[in-house]
Amino acid sequence: MRVLVTGGGGYIGLELCRMLLDAGHDVVVVDRFFFGETPLQRLVEESAGRLSAISGDVRAFDEAWLDGVDGVSHLAGLSNDPTAEYNPEANWQMNAVATERLAQACKRRGITRFVFGSSASLYDGIGPGMFDERTEVQPRGAYSISKKYGEDALLRLAGDGFAPTILRQGTVYGWSPRMRFDLVVNTFLKDAVTVGKLYLHGGGWQWRPLVDVSDVARAHIACFAAPLDTVGGEIFNVMQENYQVRQLAMLVAGSLSLRGRRVALEEAPLPKLVRDYRMSNLKMTQRLGFTPAVTVLESIDVMLERLPLDDVSWLANPRWYNIAWMGVLEEVHAGQREFASIY
Repeated sequence: MRVLVTGGGGYIGLELCRMLLDAGHDVVVVDRFFFGETPLQRLVEESAGRLSAISGDVRAFDEAWLDGVDGVSHLAGLSNDPTAEYNPEANWQMNAVATERLAQACKRRGITRFVFGSSASLYDGIGPGMFDERTEVQPRGAYSISKKYGEDALLRLAGDGFAPTILRQGTVYGWSPRMRFDLVVNTFLKDAVTVGKLYLHGGGWQWRPLVDVSDVARAHIACFAAPLDTVGGEIFNVMQENYQVRQLAMLVAGSLSLRGRRVALEEAPLPKLVRDYRMSNLKMTQRLGFTPAVTVLESIDVMLERLPLDDVSWLANPRWYNIAWMGVLEEVHAGQREFASIY
């Protein structure tokens, strides 16, 4: 199978590309590579011609990119609330409009399988409870609204040989060749090794559905392998478990303690924006037969094994934080007008 991965140079995308290759698939990546091409280039060199990369913007999608493609994993676009709020119009064009246009092109081309990386943030703000795919969501904020539009567009297009699958991915954690440290577990780990202190806002009692980046990649691959009547036109929640934020802090602090590093936990006031929601992955485990298995504790251990901790000054680089890096690139653009805008 030949799979197009939009956003294949990103945090989830790189891990998905690696695992697709390991599973015997050929891969085409479309990405703007704002965070660099080096990790993907290593995969290209190791792939013996089975992975190719296109530097391109999904807002200006070239239908020729679909030549020879059998399925699509669509991950491109802005990936969290801060980047979406930074430029809501660009977020809408990337996450909503480009998703619909790409799906329309796939349907015209007779490409049946289309897996969309949506977000569990659609459940935020509903109130207490355990939410599943049947829950009537009430998206708030530019990011979740754009993801919901993308979902609705795909479901409208479903049929006549087009069978999209929507994955509402929980907050992701874990090691990737293109690391991020602006996600709750990874952020706690960064703070633990740099300042030795973790802040629990409002006591850290908030719930979040979490999933390791490698399990997100496995979920996409499982959707390609499943019968169409199992996944076509369906929504699946993707998570390993629901955790309270204070649990995550304690797991990080405990892992560092075993390595001789003391980490303090301190109370802090609630921020203006508080995320607090839980969801069920029962549909994915029962219908798809896939259960994310990499726990937060296991993932912390992997990251600690791979991160160079003797000198942690490199963690100050804005490249590891999406909104900070986009701000840097916009500053560069302002000073050098010949560069294409980040947005």
